[in-house]
This record gives sequence, C-alpha cells and structure tokens, in this order.
Amino acid sequence: MSTKPTCALIHSGQHGEYTGKQGFSYFAGISAETAGARGICMHLLTVPPGGRAKAHLHENHETTIYVLSGEVVMWYGEGLRERMTCRPGDFIYIPAGMPHLPANLSKTEPCVAVVARTDPNEQESVVLLPELDEVLSAE
Repeated sequence: MSTKPTCALIHSGQHGEYTGKQGFSYFAGISAETAGARGICMHLLTVPPGGRAKAHLHENHETTIYVLSGEVVMWYGEGLRERMTCRPGDFIYIPAGMPHLPANLSKTEPCVAVVARTDPNEQESVVLLPELDEVLSAE
C-alpha cells in the first residue's frame, strides 16, 4: 500500500541544520525526510566568510541555486578549470555529474543562497573528488 503525497509546510529552522559531505552546513528545508518529497529537495545555504566546499559532483542529479546575498566563486568542469562569480539575483544551473567547488572569498560577508536538487534525499548522489581539492589548493 503506497501513501498518497500531500502538501507540507516546513517552517524555517524546523528541522535544524545538517552538514553535507561537501563540508557546508545547510538549513534543512524540503526533502524526502522532511516533506516526503519524491524528486526534489530545497535548502537554505549560508557560506561563511572564507568558507569553501570540498570538490564534488552530484552523480545523477541536477542542482539549481539562487543567490540571495553575498558573493561566491565556483570552479567547475574538468579539472575545475572553469570559473564563475555568482552574485545576488543570479541563478546557477549545475548539470548532473559536473565537478564543482564553490568558495566565499570574502573575509567579512557571508553568502546566502537557496539550493534545489533533483535528489529528494539530498546527499544520496554526492561524490567527493579529493584529487580536485589538491589541484585547486596548488594554485
């Protein structure tokens, strides 16, 4: 017997924070666990000043990000050779399987963004790429 999905209201902070494999802390929002989502998750991410994720990819899931405040630089692609700077009002799309590493280069301002993925379990398809962390650190 399957349970029929229904609407869910998740209050900000209701499910607390969690730290993802990528090394960032997220405010839990919509996911399979919190709302019974079957194909999407959405969370609020604050990247602290000087904060940097671990190089990673989401193996089978797409990611979209909307920057609310602050600025983040994201290296992406093969060998993390590409780079983009993301500012308030920017929408970012990351295809499934795309290596990426975001970092807040500010020493004083956090970056706040809404993150949505086509993975209702959020961390299920995260693959860490430590060899790319080393490449970027060598620059």
